[in-house]
Amino acid sequence: MTRNPIDIASRVSPRLSALLRSRVNNPACEQPISLMAVHRFLADLLPEDFKEAEQLHHFDVSESPLDELDALIEEFGATALAIDFVQASASEPLSRVIEAVVNDDNRENPPTLAAIRDALLAGLGASLVGDGVLEEDEDDTLLPEIDALIEQFGADSLAEEFLRYE
Repeated sequence: MTRNPIDIASRVSPRLSALLRSRVNNPACEQPISLMAVHRFLADLLPEDFKEAEQLHHFDVSESPLDELDALIEEFGATALAIDFVQASASEPLSRVIEAVVNDDNRENPPTLAAIRDALLAGLGASLVGDGVLEEDEDDTLLPEIDALIEQFGADSLAEEFLRYE
């Protein structure tokens, strides 16, 4: 299986990205998860009358997740890995940490995911809790989250690319 470049995830709707992420992160699913596996899962969830209407009429102006999956399968193939189509973004608390590091006037270079991890290990999360930027319980999830991003995208990835703007 050939891996697709990460930037294709930017073409996926947030709704489909969330569905893909839930399937990829589900420990009960056999790995790796293909687009076709997600398509079968989604189709199995829909009642038969909805599937028939989906095939005959497209009343909804917005594209359904099944339509979107069909288009991705047509373009990239049924065996394309679902993980390549998941939009990568940091959680809101981690985005606040990234912004704090990005806005640090003492930095010469844009921070990488590794630099964010280093800042967290140096106590930035606790400091932001003290400043009221983060809730106390949010600090507990930051290291596992940054570690997961590093594992998936590499320590040298620019942290700003993972900021979530909502």
